Amino acid sequence: MSHPWYRPVWLLAAGLLSLAAAVPSRADVRVHPLFTDHAVLQRGKPVPVWGWADPGEKVSVDFGPQHRATVADGVGHWSVSLAPLKASATGVTLRIGGRNTVEIQDVVVGEVWICSGQSNMELAMAQSHESEKDIQDSANPMLRVFTVIKARSRLPLDNFAEPGKHAWHPAAPDAVRSFSAVGYYFGRDLQAALQIPVGLIHTSWGGSPAEVWMSEDVLRDNHLYERDILRPWPTQRRAYLASLTQWETERDAAKNANQPFTKGAPWPGWTPSELYNAMIAPLLPYGIQGAIWYQGESNAGRAWQYRDLYADMIRNWRRDFHQGDFPFYAVQLAPWDKGRKRSMDEITKEPGESDWAELREAQGVASKAVGHAGVAVITDVGDKDDIHPRKKAPVGARLALLARRDVYAQRILAEGPVLTAMTPAGDHIVLRFAQGGTGLKSADGGPLQGFAVAGSDRKWHWAKAEVKHGEVEVACPDVPKPVAVRYGWSDFPVVNLVNSAGLPASPFRTDDWPATTRKP
Repeated sequence: MSHPWYRPVWLLAAGLLSLAAAVPSRADVRVHPLFTDHAVLQRGKPVPVWGWADPGEKVSVDFGPQHRATVADGVGHWSVSLAPLKASATGVTLRIGGRNTVEIQDVVVGEVWICSGQSNMELAMAQSHESEKDIQDSANPMLRVFTVIKARSRLPLDNFAEPGKHAWHPAAPDAVRSFSAVGYYFGRDLQAALQIPVGLIHTSWGGSPAEVWMSEDVLRDNHLYERDILRPWPTQRRAYLASLTQWETERDAAKNANQPFTKGAPWPGWTPSELYNAMIAPLLPYGIQGAIWYQGESNAGRAWQYRDLYADMIRNWRRDFHQGDFPFYAVQLAPWDKGRKRSMDEITKEPGESDWAELREAQGVASKAVGHAGVAVITDVGDKDDIHPRKKAPVGARLALLARRDVYAQRILAEGPVLTAMTPAGDHIVLRFAQGGTGLKSADGGPLQGFAVAGSDRKWHWAKAEVKHGEVEVACPDVPKPVAVRYGWSDFPVVNLVNSAGLPASPFRTDDWPATTRKP
């Protein structure tokens, strides 16, 4: 994937932004820029409110009937906690008083969700499939959006790198057009289902691997992360600096010779923890309900590691937000043929191995390990030749279905068929599924596709699959005694098993044979 512009906020000196924000040069009391006009506060939980003032300054916070008072500490930081609030669509003024008074208008109470990940989360409404009508119809004061400006830091920050550029906005064409499409569609559907305010905090960066969204202490606590992620970084850094020096030399030589120079500067690469430090840490400890996550493309080559890495990232966020095991929903990697421009006949010629399939599996393994997590399956909305499939409305909708069922206890069918049992039966295998609704079927009415079987020789062959008595029977004449089944196990799975709601089954494998991405 292409990397977005680079902003050198990560330099060590940038960590001083946090301290500078905490010790203002003026006596004015200030509130964290998460609290702006049109903000959404999380209902049903204690609500932290915090900011800065002169050390020892008395600070008061008023919201509706609640009044809190505190004193700024020795470095000028203050915080209070409001008692749990009920959902309210009527805007209320949040007042913060010290030597001056700050009034934040039109603050509502509802559900707050973080939307994070890499480029498929970052992809804006303006770029998504047939979105113009949705953009024009987006005006909704009950749905509000907030985008964290991109920044990198070697140290955790308690304020955004550009605090003045951050603000909440009610959903409207101008606000939504550049907002995350997956986030918007998730929030739109959730708000329509709940009929209370919903706030979305978007913080993502294209091309980013999971480890840049984790705190350094969590990475250092795992000796494998220390070995595979942290130790290589200094060498990578030195290589980048050498490349940068060479590039600058060539640039200056061209300038001195009055010759054109079009060679781009080298990409500095990612520094572990830098986006956590600059784009997650400043959010702490804002009241939230949960998070949605679309990331993994940049970790596919390390899919086996991702089983633990993604799980530890979720634990990391939950630990630092201090709001319990809040729900965390990922988007399963979309089908993509890695730019190989193959025909469908070539793609489906024979079953094989796939690091993208292993990453999809890792997403599910990690979600089960941490609990209160899930994965939205989107095998039917990929793009063979584009890592950024444009159909984002179904993606947001499926994330919202998971939240509606699991968080808000709505009795709905929220996911596709889930494999629960595999039984060898001579020349065929019987598969049983949960979440079938009123019955399993193919999405297009044709034969089931995407199933492969293997015998004890571990050689995979495409198989015929049929729905019989609410189960799926899989067989292949080339495999007289199948022992394992795989479904959709490829970079670009061609599959069509769905439930009665049309929700697709997740790719899976029943074998535990060595993964291609597993390292000693």
